[in-house]
Amino acid sequence: MLRNALEPWHLILIVAVLVLVFGSKKLPDMARGLGRSARILKAEAKALKDERPTEAAAPTQQPTGH
Repeated sequence: MLRNALEPWHLILIVAVLVLVFGSKKLPDMARGLGRSARILKAEAKALKDERPTEAAAPTQQPTGH
């Protein structure tokens, strides 16, 4: 049922609706903002991934209470 869910004519229809709703002047600004958000998300995910192995390599010592 969902095998051909996103065909080329679907994308054309989505772009046409976006142009009608937001106007052609707002679309480049929206795409630029979406690109910036994607870059920030990618950088944060990479930083989080790079941070985790260093935390696992240096285990914290628990107080023994003696």
